[in-house]
Amino acid sequence: MSKRIIILNGSPRPNGNTKALIQKFTEGAESKGHTVKCFDLQTMNIHGCRGCFGGGKDKLSPCVQKDDMLKIYPEYMAAEIVVLASPMYYWGFSGQLKCAFDRLFAVAECNPSYENPKKDCILLMASEGDSKSNFEPVEKYYMSLLKNLEWHNLGIVVAGGVLHIGDIEGHKALEEAKSLGASL
Repeated sequence: MSKRIIILNGSPRPNGNTKALIQKFTEGAESKGHTVKCFDLQTMNIHGCRGCFGGGKDKLSPCVQKDDMLKIYPEYMAAEIVVLASPMYYWGFSGQLKCAFDRLFAVAECNPSYENPKKDCILLMASEGDSKSNFEPVEKYYMSLLKNLEWHNLGIVVAGGVLHIGDIEGHKALEEAKSLGASL
């Protein structure tokens, strides 16, 4: 059965190592008939959450701020799978990804109990560090996020040891990303 997948690309590099992971994942997913929509957040006009609790009044435009999140909301609501793609920044997601993800709360505000839509999720990450201990804080945050949202993890692909653009070439994580996409 074909799935709708959105990718929130938090990398500021339009053709960096994170984008290479996304491209391989997309290749695998599309080979199995899934629909993939990638949002390159660095090119979008997205403001930080105001914490105003003023959203949720209009499902088509759930946030009071009217910026490029309006392009993401309908795709997010329709998707079965959300892919979070980011370089590791200070043992976490990039600011671009965190900013956009925080703004998804406006969709939860559409429900009286602030319940988030249930999704499956995948994490794709490029990282300079290449050790289990380096990735551990990100994995703990990611798994805690999913637990609290009541989302299901479908997989994590980390490409460690990739700092400069192009360092990912030939990295085993590229095949892992493609295989993960094809396994859905």
